[in-house]
Amino acid sequence: MCAEMGFDAIIPIIKNRCPLQIHKPLSKILGEFLANPDTKRGIVKKQPLTTDITGKMILLGTGTSVGVPAIGCRCPVCQSRDPRNNRTRASAILGLPDGNLLIDTSPDLRLQLLREKIGIAHAVIFTHEHSDHIVGFDDLRLFQFYLGHAVPVYCNEVVEKRLKAAFDYVFDDTDKTHVGATPAIDLIRITHEPISILGVTVTPIPLKHGPNFDVLGFRIGNVAYCTDVSEIPAGSWELLQGLDTLVLDALRPDPHVTHLSIDQAVEIAKKLKAKQTYFTHCACSIDYHKVNQTLPTGIEVGYDGLSFELT
Repeated sequence: MCAEMGFDAIIPIIKNRCPLQIHKPLSKILGEFLANPDTKRGIVKKQPLTTDITGKMILLGTGTSVGVPAIGCRCPVCQSRDPRNNRTRASAILGLPDGNLLIDTSPDLRLQLLREKIGIAHAVIFTHEHSDHIVGFDDLRLFQFYLGHAVPVYCNEVVEKRLKAAFDYVFDDTDKTHVGATPAIDLIRITHEPISILGVTVTPIPLKHGPNFDVLGFRIGNVAYCTDVSEIPAGSWELLQGLDTLVLDALRPDPHVTHLSIDQAVEIAKKLKAKQTYFTHCACSIDYHKVNQTLPTGIEVGYDGLSFELT
């Protein structure tokens, strides 16, 4: 890579990664730079065009697994011109002290980030392994150039196995044809224990997603994000006390085996008594304005691009 870039091009990168100090010889700094795994991969840091979202959470997507409008659907919501009835697949992003934390990589990730003018995610955390929450994984490719290193990806063992199966070309030992051919990923295993990410403590919240799937919600300060929920286990209620804002799954008015219905979600929201609750992962049977008119004060249907303060 040195021969390709030229020494003059390398020096600014060395200064960026290994700040020059009087007592450290340039030869040593160059050695450290060349020994860096990201240098060996050819990752050169670039400056992204992005919006500063520090202190905010943005719902990138609030739709069900097929999105709204759904392909071929004639219903009034799918044909609606109200942008709040247009729902991409569920995901969110948080502006934390040390960068942007992306929750899930939906199939619509690229369009979501472009829409919100967000050019970088400094880390990613996954709720679970279903396709509507991981399929946008390959869109993490560009972030290695903006970060200057691999993207930290936080997930549990089940999600890790699914990622490695679905995106085997990212993790295999095959020599890549060029830098950026695949995402550069640093997988970090999480459990149910709180973990420090980008300057804050993130608390995983164990949840049920029907009889066969366990998922994670996440609490950051007094904000919690709980998508794809059918039941809150007994031990998780305590983790959801004292919230300012709760983002909660609410698929449709009718009951569903793997998701909360509107009535079930309202009941949970009343019990948790968050100051504000927003519903997410909503199907086309939920009309934004009509359903909002039926909800109690402090409970609303969320929408793509909804932003609120982290507290």
